[in-house]
Amino acid sequence: MLVNSSQYGAGQRAQLMLRPLSENDTHCVQFSYFLYSRDGHSPGVLTVYVRVNGGSRGNAVWNVSGSQGRQWHQVELAVSTFWPSEYQVRPMFSQKGYIGLDDIVLLNYPCYKVPHFSRLGDVEVNAGQNATFQCRRNGVLMSPYSVTSSIGERRLVAWFQVGGAQRGEQDLYRCITQSTYGAAVSNFAELIVRVPPTPIAPPQLLRSGPTYLIIQLNTNSIVGDGPVIRREIVYRASHSPWSETHGVNSLTYKVWHLEPDTEYRISVLLTRPGEGGTGPPGPPLVSRTKCAGHPLHGQHIQSRQLLLQWEPVGYNLTRCHTYSLSLCYRYSTAAGGGASGNNATVRECLSVERNTSRFTLRDLPPFHSVHVRLALANPEGKKESREVTFQTEEDRGIAPESLTFTPLDDMIFLKWEEPLEPNGLITQYEISYQSIESSDPSINVPGPRRTVSKLKNETYHMFSGLHPGTTYLVSVRARTAKGFGQTALTEITTNISAPAFDYEDVPSPLSESESTITVLLRPALGRGAPVSFYHVVVVEEDGSRQVRRRELGHMECFPGPSSHGESPGGGGGASGAPPYYYTAELTPSSLPEATPFTVGDNHTYNGYWNTPLDPSKNYLIYFQASSNFRGETRINCIRIARKGNSFFICTVYTLEGIFFPFVPWSVCVYLSLSSSSRSSDEQRSTVNESSSLLGGSPRRHCRRKSSPYHTGQLHPAVRVADLLQHINQMKTGEGYGFKQEYEVRLYRHRVKMHSLLADPNSDYVNANYIDDMIYDFWRMVWQENCYSIVMITKLVEVGRMKCCKYWPDDSELYGDIKITLLKTETLAEYTVRTFAMERRGYPAKHEVCQFHFTNWPEHGVPYHATGLLAFLRRVKASTPPDAGPVVVHCSMGAGRTGCYIVLDVMLDMAECEGVVDIYNCVKTLCSRRINMIQTEEQYIFIHDAILEACLCGETAIPISEFELTYKDMLSVDSQTNTSQLREEFQTLNSVTPHLDVEECSVSLLPRNREKNRSMDVLPPDRALAFLVSTEGDGNNYINAALMDSFLQPAAFVVTPHPLPTTTADFWRLVFDYSCTSIIMLNQLNQSNSAWPCLQYWPETGMQQFGPMTVELLSRSTDDNVVTRLFRVTNITRLQEGHLVVRHFQFLRWSAYREIPDSKKAFLNLLAQVQKWQRECGDGRTVVHCLNGGGRSGTFCACTMIMEMVHHHNMVDVFYAVKTLRNSKPNMVESMVSVLTFVNN
Repeated sequence: MLVNSSQYGAGQRAQLMLRPLSENDTHCVQFSYFLYSRDGHSPGVLTVYVRVNGGSRGNAVWNVSGSQGRQWHQVELAVSTFWPSEYQVRPMFSQKGYIGLDDIVLLNYPCYKVPHFSRLGDVEVNAGQNATFQCRRNGVLMSPYSVTSSIGERRLVAWFQVGGAQRGEQDLYRCITQSTYGAAVSNFAELIVRVPPTPIAPPQLLRSGPTYLIIQLNTNSIVGDGPVIRREIVYRASHSPWSETHGVNSLTYKVWHLEPDTEYRISVLLTRPGEGGTGPPGPPLVSRTKCAGHPLHGQHIQSRQLLLQWEPVGYNLTRCHTYSLSLCYRYSTAAGGGASGNNATVRECLSVERNTSRFTLRDLPPFHSVHVRLALANPEGKKESREVTFQTEEDRGIAPESLTFTPLDDMIFLKWEEPLEPNGLITQYEISYQSIESSDPSINVPGPRRTVSKLKNETYHMFSGLHPGTTYLVSVRARTAKGFGQTALTEITTNISAPAFDYEDVPSPLSESESTITVLLRPALGRGAPVSFYHVVVVEEDGSRQVRRRELGHMECFPGPSSHGESPGGGGGASGAPPYYYTAELTPSSLPEATPFTVGDNHTYNGYWNTPLDPSKNYLIYFQASSNFRGETRINCIRIARKGNSFFICTVYTLEGIFFPFVPWSVCVYLSLSSSSRSSDEQRSTVNESSSLLGGSPRRHCRRKSSPYHTGQLHPAVRVADLLQHINQMKTGEGYGFKQEYEVRLYRHRVKMHSLLADPNSDYVNANYIDDMIYDFWRMVWQENCYSIVMITKLVEVGRMKCCKYWPDDSELYGDIKITLLKTETLAEYTVRTFAMERRGYPAKHEVCQFHFTNWPEHGVPYHATGLLAFLRRVKASTPPDAGPVVVHCSMGAGRTGCYIVLDVMLDMAECEGVVDIYNCVKTLCSRRINMIQTEEQYIFIHDAILEACLCGETAIPISEFELTYKDMLSVDSQTNTSQLREEFQTLNSVTPHLDVEECSVSLLPRNREKNRSMDVLPPDRALAFLVSTEGDGNNYINAALMDSFLQPAAFVVTPHPLPTTTADFWRLVFDYSCTSIIMLNQLNQSNSAWPCLQYWPETGMQQFGPMTVELLSRSTDDNVVTRLFRVTNITRLQEGHLVVRHFQFLRWSAYREIPDSKKAFLNLLAQVQKWQRECGDGRTVVHCLNGGGRSGTFCACTMIMEMVHHHNMVDVFYAVKTLRNSKPNMVESMVSVLTFVNN
């Protein structure tokens, strides 16, 4: 197009319109123009317009004027989708020249000379608020502009604000940039101005009273725009300028605390979303409260009487000369024993003098609601005032009722009921007890009086540490706010106990002949009653009948005949004779101290013949003591000698097919035991008994039909379904709770090893040198055919050696046993080592696995049982059914060992019987070995661990079954209307620990608050990654938590996106913890963040952040991930060299989405990170999202599951998420986000 401007008048226009651009893309239109005038003046104006889909032409996007010389100039026009262009020529006034337009080309690539705009979004604001448009473009700003800022290389953003936008300014807006090289234009965006809503009608009055008004909001019809997200009422007294505003959640509202007989104005405020969304108040409701009546007043209220006052009743009120006045009241009292919950109502009316205005009600019950009204009557009828309720004050408590008790030998369980009429709120109970009489002469009576306080909800108490056979005077009284009241008294006598022997170190027999053996008899100590008599018992051993060891305290040791003459003679060896016989009866006076006694001396002792022993037989010699008191008999016995072959004892203990030996370290412990006082049959009987007592191993079939413990009425087994409630009750009880239940009695039981021919003492694991003890340990493993060794200690803890390293790194010979390490598998919380075991002279080769749990803290117990339960399941699954006992040890063979054994046994019991009996299991275990559960903390941990196991169940799924199982988990049950996946996630939420303020004390310090992006997401102190490198004020805090992976402890460092003030701390964290990967899962300048998510790395060259320098080495980009390689150096520690870090910026996770936009892209990210980690030596990985929670947790959980699949061919999503949440509860916000990727 060529226009001669001299042929047209000023203001005329020549137009050229292009066809619409219909391709769905950003376009670049290139054209050439010519403006020339001979006299150098402007021949006119060339203007470019962009019309949107047939709409208005709008303002020009580019224009040029003036004479440009006798040459053509080329410019570009960057436009977006579907937009036609229009060119217009307008001659200038009285100027002559030429305006030309040519070479209009639509390019198939972006403009080079002018930038392109990103899409301009619509803006919605409420009327009167500022509206801001953001114009984003690529390019370099030629001249500075105050509202622009750079957001990256060649990327600029400009803000344009429409101040106080009103409805009239609602229109279409677009961004335009111009230069001599052309112009760029964005799409049209709409400015939407919403008018805040206001009700059309005033609220409606539903009901009124002297001090309240009940209204209906009446907001169905409004003026303005919705939606309405909040409703409020604003009210004031008509004569007052002060108003109050209350939020309303329902369509009706009761306005309280108003003044009687006062006019009020009530309006409704409505609010829509966005700033400034509250509209003006609606039309007001004008209403007046009612006049106040003349109620009764309580002038003086006491616990049992009430002084009432009212306004005098005169003729001006009654308009009657003849009337009577009465005061009526009622109250309710407990009746029918209280258990049924029935109440009786007391009603009474009292006549009152006509000229009085006060009256005292007497003999009222304390702390009761008394309902009172005045009644005015005349011959024509009766009128009553409004009923007024008063509360009498509390009084001293009365005695508790229904005291019941259960006495044992050293404990008493006392229970009582709250009084039917407690005279107030009971705040506590006080229990006093004192010994007043005892059948044991060694007990001093009366003893000191002791007092125990109980909470108001604790109506029971367990007295422990009492003396057997002793009568105690027990009193219980309740306390209210007025003090303690009457006392309930009762006398309780404890049961007597069996006598106790002092045979901790039994000496060898004093002498021995063919038919006799001389032993040392020591007097027993009576417990609750003096010893009545002693018996020496001889038990014959033979090859066909073994003496079964007796469970002391549950049955008599050796119940004798009813009279002396019925005692079997001749040694009891005849057919049909009892397996034992009394060879002597001694009185306590004949045994004042340790005295030798010859068994088989052919004398008679108190009617029992001490028959000579048969030299051809083996005998066991027992010493038995009996106490009798008030018809009650208690017997205790102990084996003191054996006449026959001798053998020795090993300090290896067994329970439920589990050994728990001492493991050798710097000093070994001697046990003072006689080598001639133990026999090999006791080894077999003890193993069988303990197995019978605690049930079979879970890797065998469940065979138990009932609880294997002696479960008394005080400590019955707990159903699995009731376990959560039971534990909560035990934790909240400050009287009888875990502390008191933990107090169990301890005894010692042992299992023997076979002796070696060359060493008669070799059945005892004890030596002067560690090497000998290691040999004994491995010999025990060989002898018992053990496959699994469970080790629950580190070699060194708190700087002290806890256990020596009893296994080789390659192959080593211990005595005649060769141990060869075959393989080692290291996981985050435990290590599995597999050994080959060979012994000289034996052709067989054994395989042994050591399961070494390394996550037990050096003090206390694990914070959570998740890892220990997974470890226990691994041991059970790996141990063959035909293997021998499992060897369990820690440093001292107690505490941690006991916790593991109780967990193993109780989980089997829960699975087989549906109940757990932790108390009796621990008590039985401690009777086998002292201090097996060392602390109350361990006892509570056992309960919590079993509860977690029962709630969560087995969640691991073999990879071959995962697809089918996952489909089943997604299916919705028609009856419950929920899926297994949802139930499992709800269970996960219920067992996720909630952090207390005390656990996040470091993050909450005033100096650290500004370093937290959100105060709602804080790491616990125990998981904090403290900074090592120093800077400035020396503050080493950063909001970052160390997390375990499946294979490596503290493999992840999870943190929020760095703040502008913590960028230097972020790079210090990367360097201090040798992190080789950084995973970024959020977007820069994410819109749902209160704090800006700014770039914290250099795009080119090197940049310094505090003491850290970060240099970009390379960068690669695809549609899903931007990968950068950095070199990080600490300039204050140059001697440590540099760290190479790869930064993965994931682009496919939009804001407000639970899962990434592309599953395939996320799986590709996981694969890239895994490959890089293998190349760089498995350094730590920094993972961050906006708040260091949901997205970071999803990445960490998926990484853990990939490790499970690769190493164990199984998937356990629940375990992965639970492990992460144990350290940070906000890790993984949706189970679907993890399962979806695993299924792919």
